[in-house]
Amino acid sequence: MSWEQQGFGQGQQYSHEYGQPSSYPYGYDGYGPQPYPQQPYPQQPYPQQYGQQPYPQQLHPQEYAEYAEYPEYAQNAEYGQGVAVDETAPLPAVDADPALDRHRDLDRDLDREPEPVREPEAPASVTDEVTDGPPPPSKRAAPQRDRYFDTLRALALIRVVAYHTFGWAWAGMVFPSMGIMFGLAGTLMAKSLERPALKVVKSRLRRLLPPFWFWGVFVVLAMLIHDWMPGWEIVYWVVPLGDPPGNAWGEQAWEILWYLRTYLWFVLLSPLLLRLFRLAPVPVLALSLAPILVLTFVWAGPDNRVGTAMWDLSTYLFCWMLGFAHRDGVLQRMKPALVVVVSLAAIGFGGWYAFTHQAEFGTYDLDENPLAQAFWSAGFVMLLMWAKAYFGIDFAWLTRFRRTNRIVTVFNARAVTIYLWHEIALILAVPLIDRFWDIPAFEKYLPLESQWFMFGVGWLLIALFVLLCGWVEDVAARKKPRLLP
Repeated sequence: MSWEQQGFGQGQQYSHEYGQPSSYPYGYDGYGPQPYPQQPYPQQPYPQQYGQQPYPQQLHPQEYAEYAEYPEYAQNAEYGQGVAVDETAPLPAVDADPALDRHRDLDRDLDREPEPVREPEAPASVTDEVTDGPPPPSKRAAPQRDRYFDTLRALALIRVVAYHTFGWAWAGMVFPSMGIMFGLAGTLMAKSLERPALKVVKSRLRRLLPPFWFWGVFVVLAMLIHDWMPGWEIVYWVVPLGDPPGNAWGEQAWEILWYLRTYLWFVLLSPLLLRLFRLAPVPVLALSLAPILVLTFVWAGPDNRVGTAMWDLSTYLFCWMLGFAHRDGVLQRMKPALVVVVSLAAIGFGGWYAFTHQAEFGTYDLDENPLAQAFWSAGFVMLLMWAKAYFGIDFAWLTRFRRTNRIVTVFNARAVTIYLWHEIALILAVPLIDRFWDIPAFEKYLPLESQWFMFGVGWLLIALFVLLCGWVEDVAARKKPRLLP
């Protein structure tokens, strides 16, 4: 498990996964040519000015095809929006033939409702409304993202930046952000795997690696300038299956990459894990805590990159599998009393182990204690996921607050950018604040010694990085680059 720095703390990251579009079948019944009622009298010829014209045949509307594909990491997603399907041409709008007015009068006497004869006009555009019958939608409405999950992801990012600024040991107990993020990612991954597994894995890699490469160019070049010479391990800066190497000068920037490495391994293993989970959901979910128990009490694993990856995977495996359980409806079917008892028991054990082993780890910080982190996160995330499924929580009310809703949207669409650049922003905030001391007005009126002031300056720099570098996430998602989503 990656270590934490006491100044800013251990980096945590979040995986943004995009909303999940739903499938909406299209096609409307009731269109097409309608039979005209039989008239009890001989048909009268049309007036000369109208000429002999056949009854117009109305066109059947085409079925709306489903072209939307589940978006993979941001805003969709990870962070995702649905793709509007192609539009079909509506039926032509026509006017009634006045020559049939007297026929209608006779039909009313016979208590029959005639079909109006319509003369075709020029074809309407795809945006025109159809005047005869219920109007078909011109395009498929984009599916709404789940604001409950989006809000949790945004809060997790804010908590990470706060933890790296203040170093609060209790922050992980109040909001175990990493466990929550792995749980959300597991849910989205289970949804994505309804499509071919190879396609899903390639899509995840495509959305994750380009922002990582872009960020890595700056970090690697900076470390090379500061006397760092890499060996063959530099391949981990291409595909972070292991912790990428670096020197002590850039440690605070690159040590957060443990999350990308763990997330990447979960993505690669998910097709197998999901198949195994669906064989016996509840037993497999319970057994997903076994690896961390084995590493803690039986065998600690190798002391290298492989061993570090094993610890992180084992710590958050239960949370990832909880995402599968939420997606498949397993949590919703469980008895509420059982869920609450098991969750509180896991939280209680995790807290007990953290406080009783402070001497061993030097703190009760969950990020320094893998076993305590695993159980505390397991209980916390289980309650959040179960409440979401059982009570149908969706945070739809958030859309009424435009600014807050906008912030949540940006955080989810730029989650990778915020995570990768937030430590660099906090590092740069220190020398920037030092320059403020040279300005008498700043020294007099600004709380330059306060960590809260550094927290604010850090967020200003994060916003700058989002504007300057966030477009890489759009390119990775094959979207048009934008300053803000």
